[in-house]
Parts: sequence; structure tokens; C-alpha cells
Amino acid sequence: MSSKSAFHRSVLLAGAAVLFASAVSASADNKVITEWDLQTTTGAVKVIRDAADRFEAANPGYKVEDTHILNDAYKAKIKIAFGANEPPCVFSSWGGGPLREYVAADQVVDLTPYLDKDPAFKDRFLPASFKAATVDGKIYALPAENTAIAVIFYNKDIFSKYNLTPPKTWDELLKVIETLKKDNIAPFALANKGKWPGSMYYGYLVDRIGGPDVFANAAERKNGGSFEDPAFVEAGKRLQELVKAGAFEKGYNGLDWDVGGARRLLYAGKAAMELMGTWEASTIKNENPDFFKKLGFFTFPSVPGGKGDPANLLGTLGDNFVSVSTKCEARDAAVNLVKTLTDDTAAAARIADSRIMPLKNVKTDDPFLSAVYDLVAKAPSVQLWYDQELPPKLGEIHKDTSQALFGLSTTPEQVAKDMEAAAKAEMK
Repeated sequence: MSSKSAFHRSVLLAGAAVLFASAVSASADNKVITEWDLQTTTGAVKVIRDAADRFEAANPGYKVEDTHILNDAYKAKIKIAFGANEPPCVFSSWGGGPLREYVAADQVVDLTPYLDKDPAFKDRFLPASFKAATVDGKIYALPAENTAIAVIFYNKDIFSKYNLTPPKTWDELLKVIETLKKDNIAPFALANKGKWPGSMYYGYLVDRIGGPDVFANAAERKNGGSFEDPAFVEAGKRLQELVKAGAFEKGYNGLDWDVGGARRLLYAGKAAMELMGTWEASTIKNENPDFFKKLGFFTFPSVPGGKGDPANLLGTLGDNFVSVSTKCEARDAAVNLVKTLTDDTAAAARIADSRIMPLKNVKTDDPFLSAVYDLVAKAPSVQLWYDQELPPKLGEIHKDTSQALFGLSTTPEQVAKDMEAAAKAEMK
């Protein structure tokens, strides 16, 4: 090698070293904001990443590391992270009991001062949407993703083939179940391994039988409320009536919703209905656009002699709520990320993905979203999912006992007794 070539090579190596050092320095200068959520469909992930990109462009020097985790795995992961005092900067929750526990441990940033400084941003949201994320008058999360309510989805082609109409009463539902069973079609697809899908049946039955105050009084330990109220026992009996009528595909307590255990039954025509949150429509639209065209829905039917208004809903105004952890060093920037994740651009992107945030004056040409929004607007009550409204320990007992009801391994009376005993111990 000539001395000239050696010189050129040394210059190139030196230049490369400088570029590498600059890249390392630039990387070190970037402040990382970690973000965890449980959105795993293509459309939902894109909405979040697009918002993160917009945030990074408006806030040079910050980088968002977004992590998307399946539903049940997320519950365990976020609990462990908070337990170890190493949560992500920005995280999703369902509000309710678990969020209140993190707030009580001073692990969540109070967003109220930030919202007070930007009233126009706050006033976009439906006031009721903050309820699940408010503790002692302070707001700890912003409602995002979707106005999600539990409805009964159904295959319109199957209903048409067997001359069925969406049932409005319990007796009509039982007749639909009987007809489908005769034609070897499972009336309901249910993937209840995670326990929360089956909980929806129990929640609706309690509401239809006793009205929303029965659960509220028992959960909040007020007005003499008790989980041994006759409405809870009757709800368990009605649930087991469905099981004994053969309303569910066999093996339901072992099927995994996260991997599509229920949806696959719908796609294959082996089941005709599924009680699930309205986010299911977006998932189906992403997974199986052809089946989405067959998809209809109706609200949970009334129960004979029930005190609950059939227009009452089980669900959430916000689906997931986005918060900032107090461990986050870049707190102000993280709040700005939360606002970007829930701004008008993100809201429009969610509408395009068949999801509707709880905002005022929402306009959409999507008939499904319009129908959902209309139901919410007319609902006298929207009850947050039981497993999320209750304190975590009690929520787990609720899921365990409701799954046991589906398995016919316990009685409604025993479930009511167990829940009341746990509530007395947990909520002294």
C-alpha cells in the first residue's frame, strides 16, 4: 500500500469515527418517552405511531418508544411494572379501580392543571367520559381509543337464512337460541379463558334485573348495598339458564379471546352471535373485511320483571384512558404526547378505523359508529365494566366467580356470598 493510499484510508477512518461519534451523541441527546398500550390491530397501532411521529416533529430531541401488548398480557405486565416502581412514562388503563390504586400510591400525574391551562382542549370531551379517570375531583387520564359498549354482534346472513330477528326480550332470545341449536349452530361464540368476556353477561343481567343502583350501591358500600342482593343471585340463575340451554360453543371457558378464539367461530359460521365491546367491529374490519359486511348488532335484551331500563349500557366512554406516570422525568413532554394521542387528528384517524372517541359534536358517515354514538347519547346509564370498576382484588374474584358460573361449578347464591364477604374484607 502506498503512503498516499494509507493517508486516504486514515482520513476515511477518522471521518467514519467522527460520524459514529456524532450519531452516538445525537442518540444520547434524544430524550426517550416510553409508551405502553394494548392496541395490537394494524389500524390502532398506526393511529398511535402517527401521533407519536407528529409529537416528535413538534418536539425535537424527544423520541417515543411505543409498545403494543395483547390485552391479558398487558394487565400482568403493567401491574408488575408499577409494583417494581418502573412503569412507562405514558400508559393505558381502563380507569376505575386499578387506576385509583395507582393514584393512591402517588404513581400517576394529576392532569387537571394541564387541562385547566387548555380549556378548549378539555371541553372537546363529553363531560361524563372523565368519570372513570377522576379521583377526588382530579383527572388522572384522558379518554382515548373508542366509545366502547357491550353489544351482541350477529351474523346477518345466518339470521336471514333462519328467519330470525334480533331479540328484544329474554324469551325471544331463548327462542333464537333454540332455533340455532336445531340447525347445529352455536348461538354464542365465547372465548372466556381470560374471564372478562363472560363477565359482560353477568353485568348486563344484574342491570336488567335490578337497575344500575344495585351494583353501584354494592361496589361503593352505600345505601345498604350488598352483593347478596337478590338481583345478583337472579343474574347468576339467568346466566346458568343460558349455559344449560346450550347457548355457547363447547370449550368456551378455555378459549382465548386475545388470539381470536371467539371471532374464528363467527368467521367459520359455527356461531351466530357474540356479546363483546364495540371495539370488536374494528378488529373484524381489519382481520376479515368480507365478514364485516355481514356484521350486525343489537343491545342486550330485557328480562321479565326487571327494573333496569333496556337502554342502559355496559361499557366505557373512552375504552382506554391514557395517563402519565410520576416516574417519568419528562413529565411536561409526556403530557403533550397524551394530548397528541387524543387530539382532533388522532380522533379522525380512529373514526376511519371504525372507532369513535367520546367527543362532543362528533360527525361521521360510518353507520356503525353513528348507531353506537346514538345508543350512548340516549342511555340513562353507562356502567363501567365490573372488573375495571371494582378494586383489583375484588375484580379478580368477580371474574373467577363469574367464570365458575359458566362452568356450573358453583351456585349463584354461593357467588353472591363470596363476593359480599370479599367486599367487606377489601373495602372496610
